[in-house]
Amino acid sequence: MSLLEASSRVAILGGGLMGRLLALALARRGHAIDLYDAQGPAGEGAAARVAAAMLAPLAESAITEPGVVRMGQHGLKRWPELLAQLDAPVFHQQNGTLILWHRQDQGDAQRFFGVLEKNRRINPSLPAMQSLAGAELQACEPALQSRFTQGVYLPGEGQLDNRQLLAALVSTLEHMGVKLHWNSPRELCDFAPGTAGQPDFVFDCRGLGARTQWRQLRGIRGEVVRVHAPEVTLQRPTRLIHPRYPIYIAPKEDHLFVIGATEIESDDMSPASVRSTLELLSAAYTVHPGFAEARIVEIATQCRPTLPDNLPAVRLLAPRVMEVNGLYRHGFMISPAMLDVVLELIDEDGDSALAREFDVAVHRESEHALAAH
Repeated sequence: MSLLEASSRVAILGGGLMGRLLALALARRGHAIDLYDAQGPAGEGAAARVAAAMLAPLAESAITEPGVVRMGQHGLKRWPELLAQLDAPVFHQQNGTLILWHRQDQGDAQRFFGVLEKNRRINPSLPAMQSLAGAELQACEPALQSRFTQGVYLPGEGQLDNRQLLAALVSTLEHMGVKLHWNSPRELCDFAPGTAGQPDFVFDCRGLGARTQWRQLRGIRGEVVRVHAPEVTLQRPTRLIHPRYPIYIAPKEDHLFVIGATEIESDDMSPASVRSTLELLSAAYTVHPGFAEARIVEIATQCRPTLPDNLPAVRLLAPRVMEVNGLYRHGFMISPAMLDVVLELIDEDGDSALAREFDVAVHRESEHALAAH
């Protein structure tokens, strides 16, 4: 039995990455969709707008749980299928990830790779790291021009352009007849699903906007710099081992680069600090001197919606309400897996083998006193 009957009326709260992907999937199934968001179509309030959109399950295994890694592997397979459904092209590549370090950070690098190798033993389906030196490193990334003597290549990992994706999702949803209500904040209490004149089902994908309903949510602040660097031609996302945190440089189209890594336990959405910006830009410059003449396009901050265990979860609330949240810093990597978990929950009357495979918590109203939020 399905939670949704054929041609149901569905309201989705939150027009970020998860809300847009879910709207697309349900519209393709023939449901009538109303999508509500507190801000505009550019995703100004969404964590998805301020992201590098890297698809890197092996690299992320250093800081997350095996279930999230498995979701990331699932996402690598699903993203090409999802992108093929859009009516506009989105930059997407799977050229792997390159990890570099300066000589003084050799110890930190070895510890980092030890964690990756341990996680690969836990999940043998992850590809093996490839150590590179000399000519091998030069062939992998010619732009480095011998500035580094060693590196490690993580095959199969990828990335996409987050802002191209958000825009392509909007245009596709418009063409499919989805009703998009921008600058229209809604709460769950605004709906009585299943009653006359109301939607048949409501999905809440608002991220931090859902804190009034899901009070365990907290924000994890991130800061990224977007630069245009015509003199730099990196071919894949590059991570630099750093004494405080690995810094990433994600090359998009037309010499646009997203540089980031800062992760702060804070709901503060004020502008980036001087210290964080200097660290990010200085690290990028040590990877390639061409960043010295880059032009800063944007310095952006946003907070990612995070639950106490840093893992995503689903809550099934009666009657006819489902909440999806807690994607943390892994939104682009795991959103296809979370989408498929939600679709399976719909099809299997609240059950999901994928949720068990990915260790995604599925809470029901009677559990953990959800009525008290």
